[in-house]
Amino acid sequence: MGRLDGRVAIVTGAGRGIGRSVATLLASEGAAVVVNDLGAALDGSGRDTGPAGQVADEISAAGGKAVANGADVSDHAAAENLIGTAIEQFGRLDVLVNVAGILRDRMIFNMTEQEWDDVIRVHLRGTFNTTKFAAAHWRSVRDTSAQNRIINFTSVSGLHGAPGQPNYAAAKMGIVGLTYSSANALGQYGVTVNAISPGAATRMTDSVPTERRRARATADEWSPDNVAPVVAYLASEQSGWITGRIVHSSGYEVALYSNPEPIVRLIGTGPWDIDALASQVERSFGPHVGRKA
Repeated sequence: MGRLDGRVAIVTGAGRGIGRSVATLLASEGAAVVVNDLGAALDGSGRDTGPAGQVADEISAAGGKAVANGADVSDHAAAENLIGTAIEQFGRLDVLVNVAGILRDRMIFNMTEQEWDDVIRVHLRGTFNTTKFAAAHWRSVRDTSAQNRIINFTSVSGLHGAPGQPNYAAAKMGIVGLTYSSANALGQYGVTVNAISPGAATRMTDSVPTERRRARATADEWSPDNVAPVVAYLASEQSGWITGRIVHSSGYEVALYSNPEPIVRLIGTGPWDIDALASQVERSFGPHVGRKA
């Protein structure tokens, strides 16, 4: 018996890397999986349904249930059809995992408008598209006992501000805001929404200059397979207690990020005088505030 027996999942970007690891683990735990991947190059160019088909075939050969899907999640209508594929093929949808993404790295002063737009389109619009149609389906079902799950993918690039990835960082922090909003909106329909901040060796990390990569003790520790277990747990019915949170998974480490909240408040008795405000801000908001001891 698997933890996900009887559940149906869609995993986007599942042809390679972390998405592939997630799809194969969900299937091994009993889920029927729609393996979605456009098969594009790292920068989003081209199209090849081969990777998605290979993963679906591997799952089927291992005794699992899977179908391949080559939809471009950044296309609104294609994303709607992707959600429909799960329902048509397997009769239901329980889990949506949004992994798909591309890179167009550049410093902010060198980035083109197209490089900005393409990354925002795939990551942020793509996550919106699939989330919208999955949410609309679950809302229409109105099952009060539902244990539906959306698991988005954010990044330390956004959470900590990678200097050479302003488009990617913005898209990934946009996904955090979408995660918070969706968690607040969809709980009444039996949906939890969380975000994973992963760390693993993938095509994306291979494109990062060696001097900027975090060292790992072993290749096994850096495997994308290490990200998949926490996704599988969040996809299960046992995880209904957690929603609207960011979970970091990298190597053998799993960590829970804090949600944003004020750490210092200045409350005046009337409109602030600029000089008085400057004095208070410098004293109360200085570099020492919020630092770990």
